[in-house]
Amino acid sequence: MIAELRRQFELAWTLTDLHLSALSDEDHLWEPGPLVWTVRQDATGRWRPDWADTEPDPIPVPTIGWLTWHMIFWWSSALAHVDGQTPPEPTDVDWPGPAGAVQRIRILGARWSGLLQSLTDTDLVAPATFPWGPDSGRSLADMVLWLNVELTKNAAEIGQLRLLRAAR
Repeated sequence: MIAELRRQFELAWTLTDLHLSALSDEDHLWEPGPLVWTVRQDATGRWRPDWADTEPDPIPVPTIGWLTWHMIFWWSSALAHVDGQTPPEPTDVDWPGPAGAVQRIRILGARWSGLLQSLTDTDLVAPATFPWGPDSGRSLADMVLWLNVELTKNAAEIGQLRLLRAAR
């Protein structure tokens, strides 16, 4: 099963890299409508995401900046979990700006690819609590499957936002 998970990740990563490579700095903070989640600089110059523990209704449209922050958050959390570390809270993860976000996602992608190369089918049955929480009964295989789908979804969202902005 690990061979299939690696191939699935490589396919998702190819789509992600296609969209990341085409981004301009201005794409990151473009707001497609009046109700958005984005990243904003605070008084100290740190970029902070819009965030709520309970998803609002209606759901805000994320900007590319917010989506790249979210990718950095969940990928950092997944890697921390695998490394036996405490995953960060969403509010502890800053957005590093347009160029920094793309660079950080590429670094996280390389780390994840390396992790997948090191895993065996036997490793995939290990328990995993991220992103479900304790007592979920989920395995590392579940986490890898979830991450591959989340990566694909975020790449598609970034691509769609980029195309919408270009069409204006």
